[in-house]
Amino acid sequence: SEVIMYPQRIFKDPFRPVAPGKSPNILVMCDTYTPAGEPLPTNARYVAAQAFEGHEDEVIWYGMEQEYTLFNLDEKTPLGWPKGGEPVKPQGPYYCSVGAENNFGRPIVEAHYIACLFAGIDISGCNGEVMPGQQEYQVGPSVGIDAGDQMMMSRYILYRVCEDFGVIVSVHPKPIKGDWNGAGMHTNVSTKPMRED
Repeated sequence: SEVIMYPQRIFKDPFRPVAPGKSPNILVMCDTYTPAGEPLPTNARYVAAQAFEGHEDEVIWYGMEQEYTLFNLDEKTPLGWPKGGEPVKPQGPYYCSVGAENNFGRPIVEAHYIACLFAGIDISGCNGEVMPGQQEYQVGPSVGIDAGDQMMMSRYILYRVCEDFGVIVSVHPKPIKGDWNGAGMHTNVSTKPMRED
């Protein structure tokens, strides 16, 4: 049951600000090992680090687009949906939308964006998605394994922000059955040789 954690990346903590001139509180991303030094089976970061090793000259850029769905505390009703029912309008007008009748959860989206900027994450955009209650944010371009570290910490920050708003977030690929869009994470990638062509 003992797990050894090795720090891999430090982010400024957006939830515990300090007075000007003081050292910031931090969030620390770790990977996990057995006491014998073997990576745990769930330590996907170790596998990724092995894959990146020796390829630093390729300067691999990643841009990731994380979709997610916001739910009320009943864990069944997405934001903007009537309890026990479906929206009157079909999906579509919610994508990149404005207006309280179309975008549900913008204060959460904006709080998450600001928290990620404070933490030092390369967050580069956010938008409403096709299904009501569904949102997206983008991280990158980021280089190599740091892109994955930033995505994982941005997800932690998202869950933490949603906690403050009394909302549940899901990154499940198909959170609502029927003819409603799922949620995914699209990844854009390029190497230095690709960008020079």
